[in-house]
Amino acid sequence: MQEKKKLPKVGFLYLDYVLRFFDYSNFKGWPDKIETVTYHWKNDKERFIKEVKQKGIDVLVGNIPATAYETFKEIAKALPHVRFIPSIETQFCNKSKENVTLFCNKYDVAAPKTIITYDEKEADEHFKSCHYPQIVKRSYGASNYGGYFVHKVDNYKEAKSLLAEKKYKPIYSQDAIPLKDSGDIRVMLIGHKPICAFWRYSGKGEWITNTSQGGTMSYENVPMNVLELAVKASKAAKAEYWACDIAIDENTDEPYILECATAFAAFPYVRDWIGQYIMWDLSGGKFRLPHVPLFSWEELGKMDPSVLRTLRHLYFAKYEPSADGAYWLADKGSFDMEQTDESNPSDVPASIEPPLSEDKLPDMVKGESEAASSKISETKLYKVEDVSLTELMTLQGMEEDVAVSIKELVDEKEITSFEKLSEYFTDSKEKIQQWAKSFIK
Repeated sequence: MQEKKKLPKVGFLYLDYVLRFFDYSNFKGWPDKIETVTYHWKNDKERFIKEVKQKGIDVLVGNIPATAYETFKEIAKALPHVRFIPSIETQFCNKSKENVTLFCNKYDVAAPKTIITYDEKEADEHFKSCHYPQIVKRSYGASNYGGYFVHKVDNYKEAKSLLAEKKYKPIYSQDAIPLKDSGDIRVMLIGHKPICAFWRYSGKGEWITNTSQGGTMSYENVPMNVLELAVKASKAAKAEYWACDIAIDENTDEPYILECATAFAAFPYVRDWIGQYIMWDLSGGKFRLPHVPLFSWEELGKMDPSVLRTLRHLYFAKYEPSADGAYWLADKGSFDMEQTDESNPSDVPASIEPPLSEDKLPDMVKGESEAASSKISETKLYKVEDVSLTELMTLQGMEEDVAVSIKELVDEKEITSFEKLSEYFTDSKEKIQQWAKSFIK
């Protein structure tokens, strides 16, 4: 009798002050206990390694933020038997915009022409001779914090003024792509298959497409060449799950990668699909792959969020037709969900940046408003009227769309205390009470 294959011991990788991408609800049906291991920063490496070994964890699932990337490269070397999902190499692009550019260059993935430099004289020469407009970004930090660290400059004077004010290092600037239909496209992939994609259009009188700054979304008419570019990037990264922000040049219809990473804001049902995919991968096919037809996002985008929350409790599996003719219905695309290749250290491009010390945690890890830096600690309390979008995003269990809605309510002075959120949201009272603990009464 053939011995039943044992499932690997899975653990969630969590970090203090960092949003949790997965929880147990995303791995429904996994028969064994899923452990949790939390990294507490500041000389916590040895303790973390010891805890992983003590719990007998074979697979650690979770994203690693920019500042912890170098530390977790060392942790991974000390845990050679542990598989990280996504791999340390796959998460290279999470660390910085600079790394995204280096990744695109290494794997010949189309991206805007970019300058990355720590030399102010070199930057000055660039801005004297480059084509405008230029898009200047803070290299470190996720792009899903409202787009507050992305700036457009239209001439040399504006570029000099911006850099003098922001003092970004490295200086990271791209040729602005003339955006087709004044929008860019977010593509999410699982196993290299596009499972969700939508246009993000800039708000009236704005150029930035982030929805938290007045932009709008549309799930319709995502071009196939955009999906093909996203698949190419996902395969190059060997990513179990992946997201790209892609711009289309209105003059040439050519797509270009603006951002790509495993760290992105994902709808709850997308995280469920990722969990199903990971369970399929780790079980050797015992669990079924999620079946997500290409362009299904066009119909999902029409549904009310409350319906989508209910859909989380349905199992997404491949359709088995009851009529012979259904077998011949044409699919809209040829992308299949597939197992990713194993990563290795040679996948990572050579970096030009100096190492970032964990002792100097970037503001994006601890939370920051554009006006002033604000360090988060367990005793930190916010004033409702002054809270930034980034600070809201650091609250445990907070979704991006909920954070944006709360910020709008605060700015419009509709709420003056977090307890009043129960009048606007259907989240559990326990969750709202937990959030309220971070605010001054």
